[in-house]
Amino acid sequence: MPTRIGLFGTGRLGSAVRRLADLREDVDVRWAVGSSDPEPREAVDVAIDVSTGSAVAAHLDWAQRTGTDLVVGATGFDTVLLDRELGVRVLVAPNFSLGVALARRVSRLLGGYAAAHRAEGIPVDLAVTETHHRHKVDAPSGTALALRDVLADAAGAPVGDVQTTSLRLGEVVGDHEVTLASPTETITLRHTAHDRDLFAAGALTAALWLTDRPGPGLYTLDDLAEDHLKETA
Repeated sequence: MPTRIGLFGTGRLGSAVRRLADLREDVDVRWAVGSSDPEPREAVDVAIDVSTGSAVAAHLDWAQRTGTDLVVGATGFDTVLLDRELGVRVLVAPNFSLGVALARRVSRLLGGYAAAHRAEGIPVDLAVTETHHRHKVDAPSGTALALRDVLADAAGAPVGDVQTTSLRLGEVVGDHEVTLASPTETITLRHTAHDRDLFAAGALTAALWLTDRPGPGLYTLDDLAEDHLKETA
């Protein structure tokens, strides 16, 4: 029986998720609502929220009332919303690419490398640069903030120590670059998304994975990536 899915958000990513879902037999999109649409009445197995940060609180309340698992891909919301007993499975992912999850892991290694250099008195500069299409509202992107935070944490430095730059240009789908620079070397890690279908497919993967978790609680794409890496190791 197909997994019943609901979509909060009918913009570019929401439309891509709907299009890919319609090509699959293991999922069934029962509804898709935009910002001006009424709240859905039908509970589903899992809802995917790719709307806006300002709408996440209402969508989380709806998920808890209806007992529906929720995948949150919207960014720019106050994470204090998640500091409570959720009662349902909730996965938060500022980026649905498993490649970005891998980039976060490597960024943690770079942060540790920076910490070791600084312990030896070697100056190190850290930076995150992100570029998206001109229509993207939030800056820095949620993905850039996630990369910045893990880099700073591993380096034992405040987040303000990581230079973070945002560009909004043309129709760029998504480009993130992490840089470590010392007097003797520069290391650059870069992830470039070429097609929005990358994120749409990842959102569907996240939704199906979430419904198979052992119980209610908060999950991240790193949890999914951990399973994926185990399966492919």
